[in-house]
Amino acid sequence: MRKQPTQTALPHTNGRDAASLKESLTNRLIFSVGKDSITATQRDWLYATSFATRDHLIERWMETMRSYYISDAKRVYYLSMEFLMGRAMKNAMLNLGFEPECRDALRELKLDLDQVAEIEPDAALGNGGLGRLAACFLDSMATLQLPGYGYGIRYEYGMFTQHIENGRQVEHPDNWLRYGNPWEFARPEVLYQVKFHGRVVQHLGDDGTLQHHWVDTDDVMAMAYDTPIPGYGTRTVNNMRLWAAKASRDFDLGYFNEGNYIEAVKGKNESENLSKVLYPDDTTEMGRELRLKQQYFFVAASLQDILYRYRKYHDNFYSLPDKVAIQLNDTHPSIAVPELMRILVDLHRMNWDEAWSITRRTFAYTNHTLMPEALETWPVALFENVLPRHLQIIYEINHRFLKEVMHSAPGNLELLRRMSIIDESNGRWVRMAHLAIVGSHKVNGVAQIHTELMKQTIFADFHKFYPDKIINMTNGITPRRWLNQANPGLSALISANIGDGWLKDLDQLQKLVPLAEDASFVAKFAAVKRANKQRLAAALHQRMGIELNVDSLFDVQIKRIHEYKRQLLNLLHVVSLYNRIRANPEHDAVPRTVIFGGKAAPGYFMAKLIIRLINDVADIVNNDPRVGNRLKLVFVPNYDVSTAEVLIPAADLSEQISTAGTEASGTGNMKLALNGALTIGTLDGANIEIKNEVGAENIFIFGLTTEEVAKLRAAGYRAQDYYQANADLRAVIDMIASGYFSPDEPGRYRPIVDNLVARGDHYLLCADYASYLEAQLAVEAAYRDPRLWMRKAVLNVAHMGKFSSDRTIAQYAAEIWHAKPVPVLPRGG
Repeated sequence: MRKQPTQTALPHTNGRDAASLKESLTNRLIFSVGKDSITATQRDWLYATSFATRDHLIERWMETMRSYYISDAKRVYYLSMEFLMGRAMKNAMLNLGFEPECRDALRELKLDLDQVAEIEPDAALGNGGLGRLAACFLDSMATLQLPGYGYGIRYEYGMFTQHIENGRQVEHPDNWLRYGNPWEFARPEVLYQVKFHGRVVQHLGDDGTLQHHWVDTDDVMAMAYDTPIPGYGTRTVNNMRLWAAKASRDFDLGYFNEGNYIEAVKGKNESENLSKVLYPDDTTEMGRELRLKQQYFFVAASLQDILYRYRKYHDNFYSLPDKVAIQLNDTHPSIAVPELMRILVDLHRMNWDEAWSITRRTFAYTNHTLMPEALETWPVALFENVLPRHLQIIYEINHRFLKEVMHSAPGNLELLRRMSIIDESNGRWVRMAHLAIVGSHKVNGVAQIHTELMKQTIFADFHKFYPDKIINMTNGITPRRWLNQANPGLSALISANIGDGWLKDLDQLQKLVPLAEDASFVAKFAAVKRANKQRLAAALHQRMGIELNVDSLFDVQIKRIHEYKRQLLNLLHVVSLYNRIRANPEHDAVPRTVIFGGKAAPGYFMAKLIIRLINDVADIVNNDPRVGNRLKLVFVPNYDVSTAEVLIPAADLSEQISTAGTEASGTGNMKLALNGALTIGTLDGANIEIKNEVGAENIFIFGLTTEEVAKLRAAGYRAQDYYQANADLRAVIDMIASGYFSPDEPGRYRPIVDNLVARGDHYLLCADYASYLEAQLAVEAAYRDPRLWMRKAVLNVAHMGKFSSDRTIAQYAAEIWHAKPVPVLPRGG
């Protein structure tokens, strides 16, 4: 008879040694998952381990919230449509400082931590850099002991799962909540009403002032889900609160009793669609309405929650800006400006001027784009239908603002037209960026060049009118996830040589500078890089069946697929390398593996066509016997945070090749450099600051500058001239045009070729092509000298201190939020 496992009656223990953790894991498997070790699956152990780890956060979480209330601290609220959090379990273990003990405890249970962790789904509640930046910022706020909260939407389906079928991107739903989420706490008691549609009724109040009532609305309920966010090496555990849409009533009993079951639940389904999917397709009128509703839904719920918390200890709103700082992450939450005005003026009967002063001093806005077409606008008619009272408030804000502008520049009607919140040049549209600027006390760019270009181009009029409002906050990344978690080999090597203080003070990486001349350290550094390349090669072999040469140069471009990011320029270089090998099979080429990863927006035809071209070129290059291991091309499907954690430590070369003046900052460039990849890039976004930190000799810069781009366009850029003058470029484009890579459909890539040669080449690939190839030759020359290459790689890591999100958040706290750290007091402390 099989011996029955011994079961304890204790639900969990709080010890952090391996023995206590082992007991806690077993208890959590039994009492929380409802399984025993005989029937438990790997997923069951994932949940047991997550619950056991979470137990160690909960008390600190409670202590943190208690400390904030006791100190009546000024709190920071980060409003973002996206939070690209990635996996939570290992991050929590590492931040709490007991990952080795958890690993040992699982090993005693005949389990491997890495295999268990691999089952955890990515919380892909974001599209790319914007959402990942928000996640890094939450980590840094907790690490710096700042009273910081994240607010967003709990999307039932996150960013789509990308499959590659016949070379094409095919989108599938990302059902990340299929098996539940052990890291969130449902708060059914935290429920707020959010209104849409309806009409506005006006009447004179008892005091003779005009009052407004928003009536006959369609209502949805917002329910809170909380996720603890642990800081590193501190007792602080902050909160991320995400909102899920719930129907104001579950179903219509009348329809149900009549047997019309579809109609009975129609209202419930329509209401709950609000938090169903990240970024619905907004090419249709219905999609645009849903997206606007999403934005207002999470903003309205968040403001109600913020003000509820504030009013617990304050009788009026006059000190709100002294106790509350709200950061708008891009324009998506900028509807918060008229919403706070509605609350103060309509619901609390505050006079306009006092309410406006409070509102402007409470909000700050982060801009993330320089491209006018990417600045969010909404049709006035849509606004009037969905949010009629808010449109009235926006009109009043605009009227008062334009009056100020008119007084500063009498008679300048063109200036009024340019600065107006309402764009009337082609229909009538609400300019959300203008609303955010007018309604905030500070506006920031995310890299030095981005901020200067904001002042000189898209927001030049606002900068002249508000000369001190636009400031710079260069983006950063958290070294806890992007080095300590993603690259444990390099993290251990660094800590063994300079200590682990760099995890909270990334400037300490400067201590690595002299070690770049130490042959023993450089050899160990190279061994770590090779091990990471082997890990990636094994992962891609298992996932895609491709064999990679780990001695080749791993040339990596991983980011959202967009024409301005110029994945196509990289691909043109791949075809050029292929032609070089074909023309001279005996040529001693530097072996190169070019790796792409990234998703295209579902409705973005050209980006999806570029993905298909990458895969078609890969199919030819990777199967040409003349090429062998000298050149491989790989498109890694479904790029996400967890994939990045494997790709980034393995990269030798980081492709940051956007057209100068288009990338606001970029954070992938920082992650790759922090892990020892050398950058090839234009003088765009944060590349400029990376160059300044690492030195021009340790980065490969090419291409036109922002000023040269503007001059070339002003002079009348003709891509055809570059095409005709450069035989290599002409050969590459002609191969694509001829159907060499798409013999089954020779004209498949005609739209790409026409864009490059016939339709103006908007992002100047032809103009930068020769310079790019020259820089790539310099890359090859450096890579031929392993000692030189590794020295440069070490120096890149050593000079990444500036790009910690801790530095960025400390700067926000000092210059925008005026918030201070709050040490967390243990219970009874």
